[in-house]
Amino acid sequence: MIDISVKDLKKSFEVGHPVLDGLSFDITAGERVGILGANGCGKTTLFRLLSGELREDSGEITVHRGRRIGLISQIPHYPAGWTTEDVLREAHSGLRAMAERIAEIERQLENDSSSALLAEYDRLSDDFRRLGGYDMDRERNRVANGLDIPKEMREREFELLSGGEKTRVNLARLILEDTDILLLDEPTNHLDLRATEWLEDYILHFRGTVLAISHDRYFLDTVAQRCIEIVNGRAEFYSGNYSFYVVERQRRFEEQLKKYEKDQAKIEQLEKAAARLHLWAFMGNDKLHKRAFSMEKRIERLSQTERPHEARKLQASFKERNFSGDEVVAMDGLTKGFEGRALFSGLSAIVEGGERVAIIGDNGTGKSTLVKLIVGEEEPDAGWVRRGPSVRMAYLPQIVRFSDPSRTALDTLIYDCRCTPQEARDSLGAFGFPGEDALKEVGTLSGGEQSRLRLCMLMRSDVNLLILDEPTNHLDIASREWIEDALSGYGEALIFVSHDRYFIEKFATRIWAFEDGEITDFRGSFADYRAYRERREAIKQAAKAAAPKQEKKPPRKKGTPEREKQLRRAEREIGKLEERIKELDAEAEANAADYQRLMAIGEERSELSGQLDALYEEWEALSEEE
Repeated sequence: MIDISVKDLKKSFEVGHPVLDGLSFDITAGERVGILGANGCGKTTLFRLLSGELREDSGEITVHRGRRIGLISQIPHYPAGWTTEDVLREAHSGLRAMAERIAEIERQLENDSSSALLAEYDRLSDDFRRLGGYDMDRERNRVANGLDIPKEMREREFELLSGGEKTRVNLARLILEDTDILLLDEPTNHLDLRATEWLEDYILHFRGTVLAISHDRYFLDTVAQRCIEIVNGRAEFYSGNYSFYVVERQRRFEEQLKKYEKDQAKIEQLEKAAARLHLWAFMGNDKLHKRAFSMEKRIERLSQTERPHEARKLQASFKERNFSGDEVVAMDGLTKGFEGRALFSGLSAIVEGGERVAIIGDNGTGKSTLVKLIVGEEEPDAGWVRRGPSVRMAYLPQIVRFSDPSRTALDTLIYDCRCTPQEARDSLGAFGFPGEDALKEVGTLSGGEQSRLRLCMLMRSDVNLLILDEPTNHLDIASREWIEDALSGYGEALIFVSHDRYFIEKFATRIWAFEDGEITDFRGSFADYRAYRERREAIKQAAKAAAPKQEKKPPRKKGTPEREKQLRRAEREIGKLEERIKELDAEAEANAADYQRLMAIGEERSELSGQLDALYEEWEALSEEE
């Protein structure tokens, strides 16, 4: 069944400049589709057209009858004084109205037991149960907890929330409405890792249709079954997730380039042949003109093939400063808190040359604060942090600022980096600011352009410690790839805060994970860390499952001497296994960052748990014998 059908859709905001120019595609019910394309290509415009917020200039949009569409891109306006809880409860307004009607009928049935009233009561009761009316509160709590909407936020007025908090609440409301078709426009922009993973799990289990615009490549890899890229107002289709799209797009480019080069070679060959035929025709053979004209028509057809264009790669790299010594950054007993709340305490660690440390965790856990302590923008409450004597640091903050926003990018480099105009032009050209782009005022640049310009400035100096705070936050995919290209050849120490799992996986060799006021220092890639975390969670669940068995030894009757002997032996073995399992649990906590050791502990614990279950069965059988 087709949920959404778009045929020859056209939309312009300026005459002669179409945003969508003949866009066509079909979306099957239950599909999860990633919508890709450069900034300004019309992705958000498409969503506004699908939701009915805009009207198309021409073409046709068909949504299957009865299917409800929910769009997350804009924040609705709510009555003055509404709390976050009121907004969340509004998602179940239909169910609450149904509950009120059921209660009203119950009161009427005390005096009127007509068949019509009883039939309405039965129908409403069945609908209320089927639509989850009895689970409204539990479901609201589940979604709010998953998207990091705590009780304190739920009690605050919605209008007093930040933009990011409003987006999370609106996403929660949309999920609670149980919409048939979800249109998600950058849903992960204001979510931390835990909330993003919760959303991914929800989408993977969602029975409806999902269209997602996202710059989070890991998110697209996880949820998208196929991708639609909008190029020049039309759709190009890719039958896989983002990683498939990247490989397939490059393959298509290379194939188109080969065809173009082949056509150009053929054009050159035909032009020479046509010229010779015209020359020979003038010597008395007019028929050769016809053959030449035929060749020229073919040349005209071949000339219509345009050269394919590939996104320009960054042609720049960091100047690295040779590092001597063992410690790039060292800290001991580092403690910091705000307003009586400790973010972290007693942190001790050493970062050596060449290490790449990713700092991850939920929002508000102290990641950016730790970075500010390392760069010297904040002072610790206790302990110390220092950089090695030969360290030359460069720092890209979350919010980029320039000394004079009214200066052009060119003047900013000349004044702040003390370089010649030609050197500044060369650097800016390498960072995607060619020609007139170099004359834009830095205050008018987008967030991605400002980050790119700041990187350009940082890379002009010798660096052996690079610190980045959310370097890809709110950037489109092209800008993220620009920054990754700049870092790809950098081999010195790197410390960065990020929620971008694609970026973390690409660069991290060590993870500092903030969770519940503690920091886990894990040496390995992000994939290794995720596997370790899953293993640790499995061990905790196994320990919980085993715990009740240790408490529920049933009373037994006194049996024969032989049976009593067997029972005592089984009890001794049970005690030994339980003690060893406790030791393994303690070892797992002590070796939390040692992935290999943790796997070995998990395997041994699993084997012992199986033996313990068998002994419990033997003990129970012996206890029940007469």
